[in-house]
Amino acid sequence: MEDNKSESLEGRQTEFGPEDGMLVLDSVTKRFGGLTAVDDLSFAVQEEEILGFIGPNGAGKSTTFNCVTGRFPPTEGTVYYKGKDVTGSTAYGMVKKGLARTFQEFRPLEDRTVVKNVALALMPDKMFSMQGLSGETQRKAEQICERVGLGDRKHMLPDELPHAGLLRLELGRALATDPDMLLVDEPFAGLSGPEVESVSDLLLELRDEGLTLVVVDHNMRGLLSLIDRAIVIQFGSMIAAGPPEDIKNDPVVQEAYLGGDEL
Repeated sequence: MEDNKSESLEGRQTEFGPEDGMLVLDSVTKRFGGLTAVDDLSFAVQEEEILGFIGPNGAGKSTTFNCVTGRFPPTEGTVYYKGKDVTGSTAYGMVKKGLARTFQEFRPLEDRTVVKNVALALMPDKMFSMQGLSGETQRKAEQICERVGLGDRKHMLPDELPHAGLLRLELGRALATDPDMLLVDEPFAGLSGPEVESVSDLLLELRDEGLTLVVVDHNMRGLLSLIDRAIVIQFGSMIAAGPPEDIKNDPVVQEAYLGGDEL
């Protein structure tokens, strides 16, 4: 094996079980008619790591996310979370189990302030009037706004926020569900260099506080400085796995992204 080659796919563990990680995918496949979007994908996420889930546009990243978070079930294979088989669980059920996600398309309530959007996420099981929020719920929502860097914008409406602010609101709404693991979908899309650095710092702080993160992005340059380990897929299949520097220098990954040019 070449020195600059990331972890070999040959000889790697091919069967995963519920005890192999906090989140485990074992031979997950998703087909839509004759199209295979995710192809026999297996990997494990360890507690309190930041795993990068990387691939070019159209590689199957979001489809894999959707199979994990309950948007739709895998065609084949098994998903384990915290040692339990959660294959085919609903999105609501996965949130209740402690797994939250953000979305590429931000979905705030446009007629409610930032803090009230977060407060709504704090009370997913209850019907209530936004005017009737308890003082404790309000305080928790304000604390989360502070935590994600929106303390000075909590009374703004979402359409008054810049793109980076909307991302922080999306993170705040996810954190309001009190997750143990957070799947972050394309956080760096549309961000400037300083904004990428600032959001990366926030994600690192959340990991240091005990959160496990899986970050999906096609922006490898922004992601490799953040993550502990990477899984790289193309056309729904894994092509590389390993630490960031090995991934960066992997010729298979370079070919997938840039036709063989170095990243």
